[in-house]
Amino acid sequence: MSDINESDLFNGDDLNFDDLQLEQFEETPQLDSSMSHRSLSFFKKIPVTVTLEVSSTEISLGELMKAGEGSVIELDKLNGEPLDVKVNGSLMGHAEVVVINEKYGLRLIDVVESPLNTMDG
Repeated sequence: MSDINESDLFNGDDLNFDDLQLEQFEETPQLDSSMSHRSLSFFKKIPVTVTLEVSSTEISLGELMKAGEGSVIELDKLNGEPLDVKVNGSLMGHAEVVVINEKYGLRLIDVVESPLNTMDG
């Protein structure tokens, strides 16, 4: 049948946690300010994509297939409403469109609360 002896099986009574030093697991490592600054400077160099989203709407595939050159699809946002600013697809805040040196830009109106806003730097 089986070559396993009863003495080979795990026995919970054999565990001894009396000598375990739990204090070593409870302490949070403290970073000095130079290490913290280096860590943040690394993350500040990561490129992200900033998108200004004008508006959107939901239509059926049939309606979309009927659309052609010159067709108008009405969007959800009203004229003059602030536009959504997204960073890598996540809402960062709201802005209005501006023109700078013949290029489009955005002027932030508000920024939603985010842990990134609290970073020093």
